[in-house]
Parts: sequence; C-alpha cells; structure tokens
Amino acid sequence: MSKLAGGELQEPKVEQLMGKLRRLQQGKTVLEKEIREMKSVRETLQKDLETFQAEAYQLEGIQKEREEMCRKLQVQCEESGQDTARQLKQNKASEELLEQYRCEIQQLKLKHRKQRMRFENQLEQLMEQHKKLHSVFAPERLPDELKNAENTKSQLLSAEQQKLSQLKTLDEELEKVQKRKLSDTGAAPTEQE
Repeated sequence: MSKLAGGELQEPKVEQLMGKLRRLQQGKTVLEKEIREMKSVRETLQKDLETFQAEAYQLEGIQKEREEMCRKLQVQCEESGQDTARQLKQNKASEELLEQYRCEIQQLKLKHRKQRMRFENQLEQLMEQHKKLHSVFAPERLPDELKNAENTKSQLLSAEQQKLSQLKTLDEELEKVQKRKLSDTGAAPTEQE
C-alpha cells in the first residue's frame, strides 16, 4: 500500500502485485538453484576434504615409517662406524705387532749370523791350533785335545741349532699374525655389506 498526498492509503493494483509476485518467484527459483549448486559444491568439498584427510593420514603413516627407518639407519651407521674404528684399531695393533716381530726376527738373524761367523772363526782357529798342537804336543795327548775340540764344536753346533729353532718359532708366529690380519681384513667388508 502506498500513501497519497492527502494521507489516504491507496490499494496497490493487481498488475503491480502480480509483477512483484513474478519477480519474487523468479528470485526464489534463482535462490533455489543457487542453493542446489551450493549443496553440490559443499558435497564435492566434503568429499575432497575426506580424500585429503585420508591422504594426510596415509602420509603421516609413511612419514612415521620413514622416521623409524631413518632412526634404524642412523643406529646402523653408528654401529658400522664403531666397528670400522675398532677394526682400524685392531689392524693398527696387528701391524705394530707384526713390525715388532719383523724387528725381532731381523735381530735374531743378525745375531745368528754373528754367532755363525764367530763359530767359523773359532773352528778355523781350532783347526790351526790343532795343526800347531800336533807338532808341539806328544801324540799321546792328541786324543784328549781332539775330544776337547769335538766338545767345543758340538757345543757351538748345539747353540746354533737352538738359535735356528728360535728363529723358526718367530717365523711361525709372524705367519700366524699375518694370517690373522688377512682374515680380519677379509671379514671386514662382508660385515659392512
């Protein structure tokens, strides 16, 4: 209703009301269409949200698995590093021991060589003395002198045999150390693999 200039109310015309009703119905139709579209969009967004939530849950699981795997790998890496350090230390100790044995063997060889030279010199001296003694001493003393020379010779030979035995023992120990070192270095790559 609208007011006239004189303050009286005037009834709206039917055509105006019909036009207004048609506009309202069109507006209602547009609103219903928009509501349907909104519901459709909302359903799509809801499905997308559920999909994203499922993916997020799945990714969280994968992340946890990878973090656990990373922790295990770090522990393995630390253990491997410790094993490597321990093996390096063992190798160094073995090399030092090996070098010590080599030095001892060289010293024994040198000592043995000196003893052999001394023995040869003493033997030559004894032979020279024997030649001289033969002319100086009476023949009846000769068997005693020969026996003394034989005793000295057998003592020197016994000492030489003892030194050869010691040298052989040291050679065997050196071979054992070398074999142990080879087996240690052969086992190290397999453990790491």
